[in-house]
Amino acid sequence: MKTSIFFIAAFCFILSANSSAQTSKMNASLPYKATYTSNFKIGNQKYAAMVLDMWKDWDDNNLERHNYMSDTLTMYFPDGSVTKGMAENLAAAKKYRGSMKSVKSIIYAWVPLLAVDKNEEAICVWGEEEDAMNDGTTSKRSVHEVWFFNKDGKVSAMRQWSSKLPPTP
Repeated sequence: MKTSIFFIAAFCFILSANSSAQTSKMNASLPYKATYTSNFKIGNQKYAAMVLDMWKDWDDNNLERHNYMSDTLTMYFPDGSVTKGMAENLAAAKKYRGSMKSVKSIIYAWVPLLAVDKNEEAICVWGEEEDAMNDGTTSKRSVHEVWFFNKDGKVSAMRQWSSKLPPTP
């Protein structure tokens, strides 16, 4: 029995070392080196649920339903603007969302990620947002966001990219 356990452990170690060597060899042949990390595995799904809650809060215009933000939250938007601080972000979100009669989001996909070497959680989400403004105009855009969580399980940063979509016929 001890011999079997030894051989199984040795086999797992060899597989692990071989996999690690293959990953290192593959990364060495890539034309760029990641400045943050390229060492990810699937992260904690509870953070994905939190991000989806916040998307739903945006749609429902209920921005204070959940308290998932850290006090030092920083948000980066597609127009190049950056907003720092939980209170500042909440005030700006309320003002902007207040200019809309309704918002309808569609989620295409999300993936929870763990940056292994940094032990940091992130959620990537892809979707679509259709906005009806108070002035009667509408717009539709595709959205990609990456949400970062701190060690306390609060959102520490969010980066958003978007592009306009043609109006629905």
